[in-house]
Amino acid sequence: MSKTVLIVDDEADALAIAVLALQMKTDWILLQASSGHQALEIILEQKPDLILLDMMMPDMDGRATLKKIREKYDSQALPVILVTAKVQPISQTGIDPNDVTTVFIKPFRPLELADQIRTVLGWSN
Repeated sequence: MSKTVLIVDDEADALAIAVLALQMKTDWILLQASSGHQALEIILEQKPDLILLDMMMPDMDGRATLKKIREKYDSQALPVILVTAKVQPISQTGIDPNDVTTVFIKPFRPLELADQIRTVLGWSN
């Protein structure tokens, strides 16, 4: 059965690159959101297997979105990979390390993205 991945990023180019990179290397169902609010709606409707969440977004940033995901959906088991351009320890972000699966640094290498996700989550397909 194919995995469903929600990619959340307010930058259209970054969103398009991530989608294209995963389309080339997987058969996953790829959902897209350009804001935290949109992501919350999609999570409720689609129940993704993974969320790739951009940290820096206007209005509702990755930190606020993650907090809402964990509060609203009792989804501690839902893997969330933070994607950020700011290289800093998770402890300095104000995010509970237990709330995220891992952090990927932007810019990521598009051709390696699918394999990085598979490795982190132990997915075989």
